[in-house]
Amino acid sequence: MTFGFAPPPHVSLPVSADSAARLGRMLVPAEWASAGIPVLRNPRELVADLHDRHRPGPSTAIIAVLDAHDRVTASASFTEFAAAPDGWEFRNALLAHLRRVIPHDLRLRTPVRTAVLLYCREGEPRWTETDGAWMWGLRDACTLHGLRCGAYITLTPSRWQVLGEGRGGRRPRPPATDLPVPEPRRPDAGRAEPRRTTAARPDSSRTAAKAVVPQSRPLPRRAGGAPEAHRHTAAR
Repeated sequence: MTFGFAPPPHVSLPVSADSAARLGRMLVPAEWASAGIPVLRNPRELVADLHDRHRPGPSTAIIAVLDAHDRVTASASFTEFAAAPDGWEFRNALLAHLRRVIPHDLRLRTPVRTAVLLYCREGEPRWTETDGAWMWGLRDACTLHGLRCGAYITLTPSRWQVLGEGRGGRRPRPPATDLPVPEPRRPDAGRAEPRRTTAARPDSSRTAAKAVVPQSRPLPRRAGGAPEAHRHTAAR
């Protein structure tokens, strides 16, 4: 029979070299707040714009490049599934999509454009290890592409949140689909047209054949002369 002893609660279990390296490619909220991330002028409008362009689902990342006036000049979205979040893998994915949508600014001494990341996920809007890995990947990808590292925004089923700033709001709603307007129905469209019947006209030839034409009756003839002679005699 063997007996095992559980380690005390204050003693941490040894971690592998891979897990230690992965945890090193992660930023906690305190490190992110001290990185000098520029504040967005209107995060609500930016979130609504990116949501309307890409319609993100769970595990969808949207990388957007802003000009000096916080206007979107380029953006790309992709889905990234990772059992163990690693900032190095996220950095490579972000850098690959940045190279497809916009040229680098490595020749400039000071970056003039800013890259922001909107990540759609399940759960609460508070910081998670996955968010820390995305923060590390965004900062490193911006350095390798000559951009200034911008805000990191989480989009959960209920709301959006700018981590490190404390600003957030309700999740944008997709615009209603325009339904086709049915054609107005005419009042007499469903009413059957009354049937008209024409009576047969009688045949004129047959009617003429059946009609009896009255003939004038001859005056009676009296003996002793013509009728005109008798009229003259009576007048006398």
